[in-house]
Amino acid sequence: MKHSGKSVKIYRYAAMFALVFLVCSMAVPPALGAPDDVVKSVFGDNTQTLDIVILLTVLALIPTLLVCLTAFTRIVIVLGFIKSAIGMQNVPPTQVIISLALILDFFVMSPVISQINQTAYVPYSQGQITLEEFGKQAMVPVREFMLKQTYKSDLDFFAKLDKLENVEDVSQIPDHDVIPAFMTSELKRAFQIGFFLYIPFIVIDMVVASTLMAMGMMMLPPAMISLPFKVLLFVLVDGWTLTLGTLIQSFG
Repeated sequence: MKHSGKSVKIYRYAAMFALVFLVCSMAVPPALGAPDDVVKSVFGDNTQTLDIVILLTVLALIPTLLVCLTAFTRIVIVLGFIKSAIGMQNVPPTQVIISLALILDFFVMSPVISQINQTAYVPYSQGQITLEEFGKQAMVPVREFMLKQTYKSDLDFFAKLDKLENVEDVSQIPDHDVIPAFMTSELKRAFQIGFFLYIPFIVIDMVVASTLMAMGMMMLPPAMISLPFKVLLFVLVDGWTLTLGTLIQSFG
């Protein structure tokens, strides 16, 4: 069964992120030496075996990588807010929301992935750098992306919890402080966007509820009447394009 060039690229990019996460998170005992020495001691010079292990590891690490190091968290939460604001429980289905979030995440992270490919993965696959050097070089664009999207207050908060003092440059802040600060900032931004998305739909609910009350139709659920109006409003203003465009621009 032949794989298309795009499928191979996706697997390759996923493998790169898996390697970044593994190198940054693994705790190697001093007796074993650098991560590259550990890999050689386990796999020797058999790079095919290493590639298979990487691909298998990717399957387990993909959810963690998406949440911790990419734009997935903000995107999927905002899309969830839209679904909840409209008031439809099963439309669009959860699988569609997740798939759309993954596609948008790949779109947003494409510049970072390309930079990792050029500066880290290609040299490592050609044997020009070690696994430890790969991890350091690959984390540079990832850190730049995360720091660009992180509020300074969140970064200072986690640096303070880690008892870091007199930090003059963000490069001195370790990854285990940057990652939770980035995730916290992503949650804040997602909820801010979700709040503004909710406002027009709440207005429709209030108008419908007030109208039904004035007509004496107390037993008729307002949500049943307001739902088609909310769907109509969302379609008329081209809501999906506006929302997705706002999401992508928020990472600029």
